[in-house]
Amino acid sequence: MRNLIIFTVVDIVLLIAGLAVYLWIVGSQLKRVAAGLEECRDLVSQIRANAEPIEANLEHINHTGRVIAGALPLLYDMAEGIVSGATFDPEEAHAERGPALPASGTRRSRLLDSVGYHPE
Repeated sequence: MRNLIIFTVVDIVLLIAGLAVYLWIVGSQLKRVAAGLEECRDLVSQIRANAEPIEANLEHINHTGRVIAGALPLLYDMAEGIVSGATFDPEEAHAERGPALPASGTRRSRLLDSVGYHPE
């Protein structure tokens, strides 16, 4: 009978010691989680402070986006017109063409003037 009482007391002491170790481990983990959450809170408040200037102009940004979205079908039609006008025509490829000329016409060279040559 006496052994049963001793084993019961030892069992209760071990149970309390196990619970104390468990609570100490859980408490240290909760402290780390609390520190991480506090850091997250600081970051969120910093993000919110950085987003306030954007929030004021958000309506302007949304309006510009709606204008661009409304113009996309027109731009698409114009792009299709450009592509259809630039399609390859095999008959035109074999036609005789003259040399390509610059769009601005012929250029007068100042280099020739500097050496005293005047072709006229």
